[in-house]
Amino acid sequence: MAKSEIPVVVGLDNGGNSNNATVLDASGRFLVDQLVETPCRVLEGPEAAVEALAESMQQVLTRTGTRPDQVRAVGLDTPGPASAAGVISSKGSTNFSQPAWRGYDIRSALERRLGLPVVYHNDGNAAALYAHHSFFGADAPKRSSVSAIVGTGLGGGVVERGQVVTGTAGMAGELGHVHIPLFGLLAEGQPVPTCNCGFVGDVESVASLTAIRRNLLPYWLTRYAGHPLGDLDRGRAARQVRAYGIDGDPMALKIFEQQAMALGRLFTIVANFTDPDGYFVGGGVVEATPEFRDWFLATVREHTTLRAEQAERARFALVPDLDMAGARGAAIAALKLLDGAATPVV
Repeated sequence: MAKSEIPVVVGLDNGGNSNNATVLDASGRFLVDQLVETPCRVLEGPEAAVEALAESMQQVLTRTGTRPDQVRAVGLDTPGPASAAGVISSKGSTNFSQPAWRGYDIRSALERRLGLPVVYHNDGNAAALYAHHSFFGADAPKRSSVSAIVGTGLGGGVVERGQVVTGTAGMAGELGHVHIPLFGLLAEGQPVPTCNCGFVGDVESVASLTAIRRNLLPYWLTRYAGHPLGDLDRGRAARQVRAYGIDGDPMALKIFEQQAMALGRLFTIVANFTDPDGYFVGGGVVEATPEFRDWFLATVREHTTLRAEQAERARFALVPDLDMAGARGAAIAALKLLDGAATPVV
């Protein structure tokens, strides 16, 4: 880890159990190359959580030998739903379930606590921004991309000319709730999948951990009688599907093939709306062996229908540094506030 005397920004990634922090200097260089985690304390309420974010920032500054007076801005990301300005949804969310969180302006609260400008993105948008800049480098301001982040749900983001598209209410890039055609994706007799949001047949109802537990695994266990996962609690079994897939288990591969097909159909829709330069896939589904990651991405690409002119130019890749992508994307957003924000990030 290198020390720096030039101005820096800090990226803070707020998760369900911990905060992760990073430091990015004005030349576009990250000063930490690993997770720097601290407890997030979100279950203790907003005030405790904001204080925990401040503590996370102090820890990463100490770790990198950075003085507090070098910090010019802070980037923050949290799970959604939240507005583009960092106001947690009035309906709450999985992470921010307590009533005190509903409608809470976490960005402004952190800004007051730190006495520094704070920029905000949800975690999917932050990871998408990092993927975009990491892949395109100096060309990032000229390029566009879409990222699908497969986790408990399906997050992601749309980046146009190096900038995250947030939308008027901050809901742009909610890729999980885009409806996709299911003909040819579902197997014979397979029920139409439903999403926690109430939609039927959206991407998240197929491509997410929740989809495996709720929709995919119950069906495929009926086709593979006696499978070991049938003896486990459904939630535990869903979390083990990836390990079975990595080992080449036929049932698990059927499940992941359907998820890859769903992402391909999503990207086909995206291609007709934004025609991006890059299509990125991230999340737990690709936290696996290189062979499995390559197979999954190739299957996504196979099921993405592009015109010949698009296919010649489109790039398909994995979101890099998955566990650090949120904090790094948040830091890149903060760097844009500084002079020289167009400097390539390395």
